[in-house]
Amino acid sequence: MAASRPFGSASAESAAAQLLGVLCIVSVTAGPWAAAATAGEETLKCEDLKVGQYICKGPKINDATQEPFNCTNYTAHVACLPAPNIICKDYGGNETHFTGKEVGFYKPIPCRNVNGYSYKVAVALSLFLGWLGADRFYLGYPALGLLKFCTVGFCGIGSLIDFILISMQIVGPSDGSSYIIDYYGTRLIRLSITNETFRKTQLYP
Repeated sequence: MAASRPFGSASAESAAAQLLGVLCIVSVTAGPWAAAATAGEETLKCEDLKVGQYICKGPKINDATQEPFNCTNYTAHVACLPAPNIICKDYGGNETHFTGKEVGFYKPIPCRNVNGYSYKVAVALSLFLGWLGADRFYLGYPALGLLKFCTVGFCGIGSLIDFILISMQIVGPSDGSSYIIDYYGTRLIRLSITNETFRKTQLYP
């Protein structure tokens, strides 16, 4: 005759087995979510914030060059302030809770290399003294300036062509620098396509 197992012991073992099964299911289900939550706790860098989560100040312009003060190698930097209640790592790597008044990072912006050649002066010389070659002398083309002087601006035709080219900023200083133009004035921006240019896929009906 087989010995009977106490009812209380069987119930306890059954409850333990059920609890162990539930824990296994919870651990398997929560595994990926727990990993995602752990990864999500890592604080972003302030420069990785999305547009609208920060605002950048305008650059400080040098009155003499009409370019940002810290322009180096065609790049300048402006201070950017994360929005209030944003938590991110600032430019020093410190996790900070921002109130909207602290600098979070410095954003690079393009700038131009200038070397003292004024666009207004070049256009004025080309308009009034172009037939004497003054514009070419000013921009650093003495040979062409002398030739225009000796031929009276190629009988006026060369003066007209140079005035158009200088006005359109096609002809610039001989040293490769850019004209000094008001920072918020009219500037010529040349567009080019390289291997890194993003090309949107054309969809045809």
